[in-house]
Amino acid sequence: MTHRSLSQALTRGARAKCPNCGEGRLFDGFLTVEPVCRRCGEDLSHQRADDAPPYIVMFIVGHVVVGLLLFYEVAYQPPMWHHAAIFLPLTVFLSIGLLRPVKGGLVGLQWAKGMHGFDPDGDRWT
Repeated sequence: MTHRSLSQALTRGARAKCPNCGEGRLFDGFLTVEPVCRRCGEDLSHQRADDAPPYIVMFIVGHVVVGLLLFYEVAYQPPMWHHAAIFLPLTVFLSIGLLRPVKGGLVGLQWAKGMHGFDPDGDRWT
């Protein structure tokens, strides 16, 4: 398999750019991956991100929000409505804000590692 830079592919994917050229759009819509890069022609239809991005986002957001919530509770002992007013919107905004970068990074990972048909030297399988 041809060597592909993992860090470069992850960065490009997280920026919603084609992992191959770094210039074409990765997404057609909010989370729908373009089947083919319009800039370099790289076939992106092999990606199989499926349910991994939401699980990764839940893991990250859960750790951040619960850590901040516990710190805020111990330090200030606020009323419950403060928690609801602060941490519910924070959870929603972090979750929505992280979905695209995480999915893009996962597509970049699959591309860099030659997974799911991205290997140009291997047999095409899906």
